[in-house]
Amino acid sequence: MDIAANFKEIHIGSYIKMRIGELDIDMVRICNFLQCSENEINEMYKKESLECSVLLRWSKLLDYDFFRLYSQHIILYSPPVNKVSSSKISSLPKFRKNIYTKNLIEYILELISSGEKTVDTIIKDYGIPKTTLYKWKAKYDEKNS
Repeated sequence: MDIAANFKEIHIGSYIKMRIGELDIDMVRICNFLQCSENEINEMYKKESLECSVLLRWSKLLDYDFFRLYSQHIILYSPPVNKVSSSKISSLPKFRKNIYTKNLIEYILELISSGEKTVDTIIKDYGIPKTTLYKWKAKYDEKNS
């Protein structure tokens, strides 16, 4: 399963199972850490979503930020922000507007270099600024030279 290519449909149980396979973690350790039975673990593998507190424990155990999958989904597939409603001051914590992972950057650049999508299509489909794309291309080309 290509994680970078599949941010639209997130089946979190599959990603957890994949990570466990990569790390080859013993089921006894998993059960002890999550304080649940092997059957409960196997049921989690089948779930499309999990409670945040459970996902946080999985993230800690497997040393992988599973929440980032959802963040990347929001970056790629959320509608443009309505400036009128965003002018209200919020008491929620403020984060950088977009956090692009290395995998996502490589995926986007691969779409462009393979000809599958043009720069204009990427801008339109994902809302990534043109200047950001050109900075990525310059940095990527620099590393591969």
